[in-house]
Amino acid sequence: MPTLCSRMLVLFLLSVPLLLPAQEKKLAPEDLMNFKLYPKTLSNLQWVTGAESCSWIANNCLVIAGVKTPGSRDTLLRLAILNDALAKIKADTLKRFPSVSWEDAGSFSFQHANSLFVYSLSGKTLEKRLEWNEKAENLDLHPSGKIAAFTMENNLYISKDGKTVPVTEDTDKGIVNGSERVHRNEWGIEKGTFWSPSGKLLAFYRMDERMVAEYPLVNTDTRIATLENTRYPMAGESSHHVAVGIYNTETGSTVFLQTGEPKEQFLTNIAWSPDEKSVFIAVLNRGQDHMKLNRYDATGGAFIATLFEEKDAPYVEPMTPMVFMKTKPGQFVWQSRRDGFNHLYLYDVSGRMIRQLTRGPWEVDGFLGFDGKENKLFILASVENPLEKQLCEVSLKDGSLKQLTKKGYNHFTYVKPPGPSSGSALYFIDQYNALDVPTTIVVSDGKGKALDTLLRGENPLKDYRLGETTLLSLKADDGTDLYARMIKPAGFDPKRKYPVILYVYGGPHSQLVSNTWLGGGNLYFNYLASEGFLVFTLDNRGTANRGFAFESIIHRRLGEIEMKDQLAGIRYLKSLPYADTTRFAVEGWSYGGFMTLTLMLKNPGLFKVGCAGGPVTDWKYYEVMYGERYMDTPQENPEGYQESSLLNHVKNLQGKLLLIHGTMDATVVWQNSLAFLKKCVEEGKLADYFVYPGHEHNVRGKDRVHLFRKMSQYYKDNL
Repeated sequence: MPTLCSRMLVLFLLSVPLLLPAQEKKLAPEDLMNFKLYPKTLSNLQWVTGAESCSWIANNCLVIAGVKTPGSRDTLLRLAILNDALAKIKADTLKRFPSVSWEDAGSFSFQHANSLFVYSLSGKTLEKRLEWNEKAENLDLHPSGKIAAFTMENNLYISKDGKTVPVTEDTDKGIVNGSERVHRNEWGIEKGTFWSPSGKLLAFYRMDERMVAEYPLVNTDTRIATLENTRYPMAGESSHHVAVGIYNTETGSTVFLQTGEPKEQFLTNIAWSPDEKSVFIAVLNRGQDHMKLNRYDATGGAFIATLFEEKDAPYVEPMTPMVFMKTKPGQFVWQSRRDGFNHLYLYDVSGRMIRQLTRGPWEVDGFLGFDGKENKLFILASVENPLEKQLCEVSLKDGSLKQLTKKGYNHFTYVKPPGPSSGSALYFIDQYNALDVPTTIVVSDGKGKALDTLLRGENPLKDYRLGETTLLSLKADDGTDLYARMIKPAGFDPKRKYPVILYVYGGPHSQLVSNTWLGGGNLYFNYLASEGFLVFTLDNRGTANRGFAFESIIHRRLGEIEMKDQLAGIRYLKSLPYADTTRFAVEGWSYGGFMTLTLMLKNPGLFKVGCAGGPVTDWKYYEVMYGERYMDTPQENPEGYQESSLLNHVKNLQGKLLLIHGTMDATVVWQNSLAFLKKCVEEGKLADYFVYPGHEHNVRGKDRVHLFRKMSQYYKDNL
């Protein structure tokens, strides 16, 4: 192998021994689902509307803290008193204090069963404001709490003034209204309904998937197995057709926006204008390389104008709707990666770009809102280090940026905007952690000065025998920095040689390595280390938070660049005197399952053991939205599909391989691993297989402990 110095530079960023000599406890698989071993946090933490205080729920009580009285804590309401109020109006009582939403400084609302309740702290009274059908799904409450949208089966309804009103009445199950499943939840789609500011109008998705093939899922829990079909648009096949309807809650009428042809396009990032006269949609072509931000008339549905377009040869991926200003309702903030990194741009509704607000070789991770006068806005961004997120203040006038949180930590913040008379943020709640720092929560002023500590988390693993976790940086073949995490075995002895488990994901929208508690890892990895394994993870090119070029380099050739970068990690591991190069294992789930098989089959003999969960084995079995973004269609990219198909490389299988799949997986369909096994039979290759009956793409609940045991025992038996 080439020498390490000639290929890569290793920079140790952090090395934290979480182990003290007196520690005796050892992690067990059951501990991995024990939430007492996760860092403490504050439940339902939020700012109180109209007050300079924040609240959270603790010990079945609603607790409040005032920012001008640091250290003070008051109990506003106990569960017993809330239950007494529920009993008085003959409503079912609660077993635990519910999550609340503040309406003003003296009242809050909460959902219970199929109702919305409002409690007045001053009057100590409770009222039921809204009720909906007990079979309701996809519930979407208007912020006023006076009207709600929901779905039942494939139709959309609203609840208002004590009545349930149907918005749609489609009898064909192939037409679905108001569902979050539109476009399979890509492009940030998390719901299928969108209230106008006043609640008078409701925009909703109508998905016609009758042209999409029905994919069979078999439920074996019934006495005679039951067929449960799902519509699954595979790459290169027919995709569903989507429309956007506008329902008027006062007239009961619906119009559909004239989004035009072709029908196989993606309608994303829906937003209302402040005056409710217009609806904006980021319309993306099926090829996903051309986006138009379109404006439509909300009254008649007519197309008004295209504000601007974005094109990129690999793909365009709009992820967040526009955000309008209140003081200048004709202006909005738009997020785009057009300059290579996710940044903010200020536009007016004519489509004129006023200015780019943020710029630099770093990513905006989240837009948190404006200050009172809307002279500034607040973002979470990886400004100095892709392993950390910081709160920053940005001037709308000139784009100047000020970091408000301390480097060396990963931050998640809740900004409290001041009233309209003030020009800067008054306070923010800063929830941060680091590799060796459990969750800590402080209240800070607008300049970043800590005023009060709400929680200083203790190490929940202090009594356990753990290994040392290290974050490091390696070099890819082209000199690109690649970040990695290594967990050494408990009781590490540098004179010994340890088997190595490479845990991989490697796909877009992922970042496994960060300066967060346990380095972005979890207890499963620490459990493996406690069992004597060296556990290593690397974020290759193609993963998130490093810019568009870093991510999109994998376009049309999935598995190729990712594998090269993972092999750079392997070369580093081979340079370590304590890594046993004859006992390498690789593990991953979903895209990581695809990478696990890619690494094993294209580097025969390198890995003694592999464990692939829910793996994509051939991208032609994956769905249109994600698959075609990164691979184009099989018709457009036959060579890429052929090379990335792991079915074409089964003949190279060496070592022990365990495949795992959930039988009801509607994300990576079961056909992927079954086709792989069929090819193993044809090629005379032996592989081990384990299925989780009834489970979808992830094994959840108590069965997850079984999964941890299954995989770890496989390593113990074969590595």
